[in-house]
Amino acid sequence: MSKVLLEIQGLHKQYGTVEVLKGVDCTMQQGEVISIIGSSGSGKTTMLRCINMLEDFQGGHILLDGEEIGYEQSGGVRRRKSEKEIARQRALTGMAFQQFNLFPHMTAARNVMLGLVKVKKMPRDEARAVAEKWLDRVGLASRADHYPGQLSGGQQQRVAIARAIAMNPRLMLFDEVTSALDPELVGEVLQVIKGLAADGMSMLLVTHEMRFAYEVSSRVIFMNKGVICEEGDPKQMFVQPKTQRLAEFLKTSSFN
Repeated sequence: MSKVLLEIQGLHKQYGTVEVLKGVDCTMQQGEVISIIGSSGSGKTTMLRCINMLEDFQGGHILLDGEEIGYEQSGGVRRRKSEKEIARQRALTGMAFQQFNLFPHMTAARNVMLGLVKVKKMPRDEARAVAEKWLDRVGLASRADHYPGQLSGGQQQRVAIARAIAMNPRLMLFDEVTSALDPELVGEVLQVIKGLAADGMSMLLVTHEMRFAYEVSSRVIFMNKGVICEEGDPKQMFVQPKTQRLAEFLKTSSFN
């Protein structure tokens, strides 16, 4: 039986008086690939950002590998963990964003090496070897010494993915990683993610690429207005949605 990797219990997140997440519950097994779909503003990205504490949350629990993320209870009082502890926990996950966030003055290899040297205290020659391995894995071995400005958007996103994965995270988070790309570049990035899924990497993806979600996911979560409205096997959900809301969403999406 698979091991539970991620457990979210009653997750609540507010921005002022606006409640963005309204009690989300979710469990993920190790090796699962879960796509999170839903219309803009449904809470998908916010949920991802709570998992690695890029966003604070006001209620509920997030456990990664059985470890409580972000907060601790002491004498009945909920307290945010120290910045040092949160930084350690953040390194348990890797995240690729819509924007590539590469350092423009560093080559592809140096962008990938940075966290290995600074955070993991890896010797530079060892970090370079790891960087080259992952750049090769995403099809960019020949671009290791190119700067971001010399790379296409798709290539930059693949460097960003290599950088996140090189840190050896327990869970990989992808937030709409193709949305800033020209249509002809989307396929090369999705191909990399498909390869990682085939390797058994645990991944949580916010995506608007419905066909991709259908083909790659072991499970799909449909969010609507801050709650999980429906979840299950993509083959069943996309063909026979149980809720009217998902049926409406699929009609207006790129899935056909």
